[in-house]
Amino acid sequence: MNNLKKLGLSALAGSLVAVSANAGEMSVSGAFNATYVTKDGNSGAPDSDHGIGLGNDKDFGVSGSGELDNGWTFAGNTLMKEAGGFDISSSNLSMTMGSMGTISTGSGTGGSSTKYDQQTPTAYEEFDDAGSETLSANLVGSALDNNSLIYNSPSFDLGGISASFDIEYSPEATGTSPNDGGSQQAADVGSGRSLGVTLSGGGLTLGIYGSEQEYDGANTNIGDQFQGVWYANYSIGPVSVGYSQSYYDAGKDTTAATAKTAAKTVGTAGGIFEATQMSISFKVNDNFSLSYGKADDTYDAQSNVSSGTEIDDVDVNHKHIAAAYSMGGMSIKAYRTETDNLNFDSDAGSITKTEIALGLAF
Repeated sequence: MNNLKKLGLSALAGSLVAVSANAGEMSVSGAFNATYVTKDGNSGAPDSDHGIGLGNDKDFGVSGSGELDNGWTFAGNTLMKEAGGFDISSSNLSMTMGSMGTISTGSGTGGSSTKYDQQTPTAYEEFDDAGSETLSANLVGSALDNNSLIYNSPSFDLGGISASFDIEYSPEATGTSPNDGGSQQAADVGSGRSLGVTLSGGGLTLGIYGSEQEYDGANTNIGDQFQGVWYANYSIGPVSVGYSQSYYDAGKDTTAATAKTAAKTVGTAGGIFEATQMSISFKVNDNFSLSYGKADDTYDAQSNVSSGTEIDDVDVNHKHIAAAYSMGGMSIKAYRTETDNLNFDSDAGSITKTEIALGLAF
C-alpha cells in the first residue's frame, strides 16, 4: 500500500498541488482464452489461403487506485499478455480531478481515438480484428496511441443532450512510447494533437474525432498527416444500428502513384484512404447477442489525370457476422469474416476467416 502511494505521488509531483493520499487499493484480474480458427481463400498465398489453428493465451492484470485529501482520485493499471512469455501490453496512469475531468498518460492504451474509430455495434470483435486486413479507420490517430497526454472531460448537459470531449497531445507523435526517463527521437516526426466530441440522447450517440501529426520538413516529400472519423449509433430496445466514415491522409508524396494491382500499406502509401462501415446488432437476451456488418475501405491514389497517370480506386471489402454468449465468468463467442482485395490490391483475391473462442475470466 505504502509503495503504491509513493509511486502515485512521485509520478504526479511537479504538475499537481502537494497533497497527501489516503490508503489505496489494489486488485488482480486475469483471463484464459482458447480459440479454434479456420482460414480459406484464393489470394495465391498458401499460408494465408488455408489454415486451421487451436490456440490459447492468458492475460494477467494488476490495477491500483487511491484518493487524495482534496477528493481527487488516481488510478494505475498494467496488463500483461502471454507472447512466448509474459509481456506488458498496456499500462496507464490517470488522475480524476473531481468535476474537472481526468488527465491520463500510458502505453498501449489506444489513446483517445479508440473511443471513436470502428464504433458501430458488434457482438464480438471489430471487423478487421476478425478479418485478414486492417481497416484504415482502425489506424486513425494511431500516431498518438503512446507518448501522449490525454484530457477527458466529464459529461455535461448541452440543451438536454449529454456531451463530452477529449483532447490529446504528443510532443513527438511516433506512435511508440519511451521507457521511464527516456525520450523519443525521429528524423521527420514532430508533435501531434487530436480533438474528439461525443453527444448522446434519446438512444442516439454521435461522435466526431480529428487528429493531426506534424512533420519537421526533413523529408520534402512528406506533409503533415491528418485523419478523421465520425459515427452515429442508434439503439431502440434490443436492436442497435450504426454507421461510420473515416479519412486517412499520411501526407506522403503521390508523384509515384501506386498501381491498381500492387499492394498498399496504410500510413506509408501516398494518396487517401476512406472507409465506411455499418452494422446491426440484436440482443436476444441478457446473455446472447448477434450482429452483422460490412465495411468498404477505398484507396484513392490522387494521381495526376492530366499527365495520363490516373489510377483507378481500389476497395477492400469486409463482411462480418458474429455471435456471443456469456454465463458468469465464461463466454463463448464466434465470428465469420470475408475480406476481398487484400492489401488494396485489385487482383489479390479474398480470405474467409472463422473463429470460435472460449473465455474464462477471474
